[in-house]
Amino acid sequence: MVILETDRLLLRHLVLDDLNELFVLYRDPEIRKYFPEGVLNLEETKEELEWHMNGHPRYPELGLWATIHKKTGRFIGRCGLLPWEIDDRLEVEIAYLLDESFWHQGLATEAVQGILKYGFEKLNLSRLICLIDPENIASQRVAEWIGMTLERKVDGIAGDNFPTLIYSINRK
Repeated sequence: MVILETDRLLLRHLVLDDLNELFVLYRDPEIRKYFPEGVLNLEETKEELEWHMNGHPRYPELGLWATIHKKTGRFIGRCGLLPWEIDDRLEVEIAYLLDESFWHQGLATEAVQGILKYGFEKLNLSRLICLIDPENIASQRVAEWIGMTLERKVDGIAGDNFPTLIYSINRK
């Protein structure tokens, strides 16, 4: 099921047929460099894919979605909206991961802009965040490009002890 489209991307629910392409991304140390859990094996990748196939189990309107490059029809990543409990408050993160061969083309920014619009206009969310490794300058630039501002640095989310920058934006 299609969630949203941008000029160059189609975001849809993940399906089991996405497993091998997702695993190629999840086992790549460069692509997973800024993720607290690092690279994932095939079984871990399958568990995450199945977890998000119909949206997030507790919040089905949220989740990670297959990201398809419209021109080529290729699966190039997974992007979406993830719920987090931070300081006793439900937050919704714009999350994204793209195949390295599609970096530096503005696709991450395009995906994030589409997800931001979807979150505010379709889901009526009032606030969105990005959780970013302090060394991930490219993701910080993407967050700033869509109007997010650095809110604060925390020592970890959900007990992971992984330093994280929280960028945020409120619906206007």
